Amino acid sequence: MEERVNAIRDRGSPELIWLLQHPPLYTAGTSAAAEELLDGQRFPVYAAGRGGRYTYHGPGQRIAYVMLDLKQRGGDLRRYVRQLEELAIRTLASFGVHGQRRDGRIGIWVEQPDGSEAKIGAIGVRVRRWVSYHGLALNLAPDLTHFAGIVPCGISAYGVTSLAALGVRAEFADLDAALRQSFTDVFEKD
Repeated sequence: MEERVNAIRDRGSPELIWLLQHPPLYTAGTSAAAEELLDGQRFPVYAAGRGGRYTYHGPGQRIAYVMLDLKQRGGDLRRYVRQLEELAIRTLASFGVHGQRRDGRIGIWVEQPDGSEAKIGAIGVRVRRWVSYHGLALNLAPDLTHFAGIVPCGISAYGVTSLAALGVRAEFADLDAALRQSFTDVFEKD
């Protein structure tokens, strides 16, 4: 990913988004606190170099690594993070799920059937010389018990959910198609 970021910045290579899944692992962002790693033996732990705290990545979760030349897109980091949030919100809406922002809480949140709130999408970015990398994680159908080994994104007062846990039946192909359309709507038409 870092090689691609350098190629975009130094050689004018095309911007790129990678859609992938990871094997089960925890990543530590630059603000991760040691006490938020509750079970460091459960899965490998990697220092990711992105912003944010601890998160889980694994099967059933779509990761979108977004490598964009932000200088060519106005050079506004806050706008870029809002665009990532909007990308997730619009993608979820295509499945009938109302994703929301919450003041003071990074990520995308939904109301569960019992009225409680839970996180369904995480955002962690890094920018080098105005080229973005890392990005977004959306929970399609991961094993939600895997989040118990960390304090997800440093927030312990709320749970984590997925499209599957909300009763949405979708495959990765469906999610990827929704992400592509939402990306066009948010980043290309904006």
